Amino acid sequence: MRWSNKEMRWSNKEMRWSNKEMRWSNKELYHTMLLIRRFEEKVLEAFAYNKLAGSMFHVCIGEEAVSAGVCSVLNQSDYMTSTHRGHGHFIAKGGDINRMMAELYGKAAGYCHGKGGSMHIADIGLGHLGANGIVGGGFAIATGAAYSSKLRKDNKVTVCFFGDGASNEGLFHESLNMAGVWNLPIVFVCENNKYALSTPIKAAIATKTIAERACAYGMKGVFVDGMNVIAVRDAAKEATDRARSMEGPTLIECGTYRYYGHSRGDVATYRTREEEAEWKARCPVKTFGESLVKSGEMSVDEQADMEKEIAGRLEEACRFADESPYPDLETLTQDIFA
Repeated sequence: MRWSNKEMRWSNKEMRWSNKEMRWSNKELYHTMLLIRRFEEKVLEAFAYNKLAGSMFHVCIGEEAVSAGVCSVLNQSDYMTSTHRGHGHFIAKGGDINRMMAELYGKAAGYCHGKGGSMHIADIGLGHLGANGIVGGGFAIATGAAYSSKLRKDNKVTVCFFGDGASNEGLFHESLNMAGVWNLPIVFVCENNKYALSTPIKAAIATKTIAERACAYGMKGVFVDGMNVIAVRDAAKEATDRARSMEGPTLIECGTYRYYGHSRGDVATYRTREEEAEWKARCPVKTFGESLVKSGEMSVDEQADMEKEIAGRLEEACRFADESPYPDLETLTQDIFA
């Protein structure tokens, strides 16, 4: 990672590891989580000012360690499918926040030319096969991508992000069964934030964990603290190493928490303020930042400089989105299959 006090930017190429060498430093992990957190806060701010296209936005504040930890062990060419709460995944995979913000603004300069919006960002060049507004919609896409990698022997790994609610969809079981039968190079990552919209997991899941379901499909299942980015990274590295070596797929369940309601406007009356306070005290960004200062890996001044750099980038992203044009009317029927 190369940065000065004036410029602390990294490229996709600087955030990659080979099977022999992990290249993301702890500073990079922290930077990625902080960028995700501040991006999502900026999204909420822009929504309040009626800048964004659409009426629903699902921020991943509180879940940053999962995106950063998992994507830190991926190559740019590896595949990934995302969810309706997917901004963090895309940022951690190396997405351009200018184009992301433009997409949220509904502008032509966005990744999907302003037609996809918050829940449907994709970039095939980054291996991002798309976020999905359909609960569990990424399972079949990710499984198909992993199957193609096995046939082509391209050494790529596919990561399929999904939420706890999606684990009760039929496609979850079909896809995991197929991945197990065919020994596909895929890692299924469950972001268990305890609520499927307003349904608590204890009211919807018969087993103690989602990870233990993996044994039914002949794959390894792991439960990990999703508020600890190092724990997530270590579990993801082991899983992707196994997948790349064709030693079998893995189901990773990350215990995490979304600090806001399901979407903007959901005041989360289905959970207690005491529960929220307990999880917020375990903030993955704050606790990891404090640990880096305590270990001497970063100084408070370095973190302050990082905050300034990210704030500047986000102001630039909003300015870029503001100044970008809306899609022309004649493009209305482009990119549509009939």
